[in-house]
Amino acid sequence: MTKADLINAVAKSAGITKKQAHEAVGSTFGAIVKSLAKGEKVQLVGFGTFEVRKRAPRKGRNPQDPTKVINIPGKKVPAFRPGKALKDKVR
Repeated sequence: MTKADLINAVAKSAGITKKQAHEAVGSTFGAIVKSLAKGEKVQLVGFGTFEVRKRAPRKGRNPQDPTKVINIPGKKVPAFRPGKALKDKVR
């Protein structure tokens, strides 16, 4: 499912125009992104939790020259953990 498909599904199920659904979906995603940028969790009961995780710095190897070791810096990455209800529906 693409974002356009999601917008169409929201418009149809809510009985609103595609433009209104586009704004609603965009606002929802925007709110999730803003919260994650602040380092906050977004918990949607029955669906799952969006959160920011920290990746530790590590050592890696250059595939073109395996003798060279490079340092890969740590960083923050977004993550999603599905809720129980979602897991049960997918099974």
